[in-house]
Amino acid sequence: MENTVENKKDFTRNWVASSRFLFYVSLFCLVFFVLAGCYNLYVHHYQGKPAVNVPDNTLYDPKYK
Repeated sequence: MENTVENKKDFTRNWVASSRFLFYVSLFCLVFFVLAGCYNLYVHHYQGKPAVNVPDNTLYDPKYK
């Protein structure tokens, strides 16, 4: 008769603990990517209408010399 010691903290044997761990890891990754995406959108947001020099001869009503 062999005496075997059951290790309840083994990741591959305990389905409940491993699924809970994988759930929290996936939840952390999801929150991390959402926050990183929001930060990236905030950093690269639209700065507004730039002041562009348009030549007078290319306007809708062109002005010639």
